[in-house]
Amino acid sequence: MSSATEQEAPTVHILWINAGLSCDGDSVALTAATQPSIEEIALGALPGLPKIAVHWPLIDFECGPDVGADTFIEWFFKADRGELEPFVLVVEGSIPNEKIKQEGYWCGFGNNPDTNQPMTTSEWLDRLAPKALVVLAVGTCATYGGIHAMSGNPTGAMGVADYLGWSWKSKAGIPIVNVPGCPVHPDNLSETILYLLYQATGAAPMIPLDEAGRPKWLFGSTVHEGCDRGGYYEQGEFASEYGQPTCLVKLGCWGPVVKCNVPKRGWINGVGGCPNVGGICIGCTMPGFPDKFMPFMDAPPGSKVSGAASGAYGSVIRRLRNITLKSVDSEPKWRTKGAELTTGYRKSW
Repeated sequence: MSSATEQEAPTVHILWINAGLSCDGDSVALTAATQPSIEEIALGALPGLPKIAVHWPLIDFECGPDVGADTFIEWFFKADRGELEPFVLVVEGSIPNEKIKQEGYWCGFGNNPDTNQPMTTSEWLDRLAPKALVVLAVGTCATYGGIHAMSGNPTGAMGVADYLGWSWKSKAGIPIVNVPGCPVHPDNLSETILYLLYQATGAAPMIPLDEAGRPKWLFGSTVHEGCDRGGYYEQGEFASEYGQPTCLVKLGCWGPVVKCNVPKRGWINGVGGCPNVGGICIGCTMPGFPDKFMPFMDAPPGSKVSGAASGAYGSVIRRLRNITLKSVDSEPKWRTKGAELTTGYRKSW
């Protein structure tokens, strides 16, 4: 029996704002996570997890906008008032610039009870980010601005780190954590959430991030390094049309320079992933997406030079490997039947 002085471990709240400019594809993607699943996280089914309360519009069916077991948006106002400690703030969607127009708003999340007018997403960030244990930006729209922030957009959209500042840190000293992808890879996101929850309990060290705020263990290698088709590139064998099993670089694949683990990890339960199923990599996990990767179906800069070099090198490699292949793809000569032992065996007694 616990003593009266022993305090119960606090509940870690996950506040999910999906009111940035987005398609909610990252929320949908998370429902497909398996390692771990969002159910395992929400139910505390994994060893060492703290008690968790998930306030996520996609699954919080008990709470409605103003009716139900509770008012959904009230949890966010509780956090703003300092009544919800600790909490992880998850942001989905890019942040538009609300200061570039004279009236109206680009996007909002609930109403401000003082004015009965929509509370803009950027105002929620202003209020909640300083109080959060960590700010987690999910999907390329939230991390780097994504499609909505491309050149010529009318909203001035940007990523969370652009809005708060790339040197911003939470009150716990944690930088903004970016898990990009269009949409985000399900397990990349659930694994990052799990890491942050373990970090909140003191069971994990500071999350290791690269210069773009991405978890290093997930985004430390390129698509090419984990691609099933990488060997064809080395051998100088390139696809000339979709449906061929060889390297897709000449069809517009950016895999050699894009940091992403999807080909190695697969999409769901280790199956799928863009190049694995015949699709080119368009660089959706990168800060420069989409502007620096367009037009999508054109071969990337340098691919002609590298492809030509790989073709010349690969032709020599293929010839040498074919020589080796012919020698190792046949049965050894001593594997014959008869009265004589021809394996080279010598009796030791």
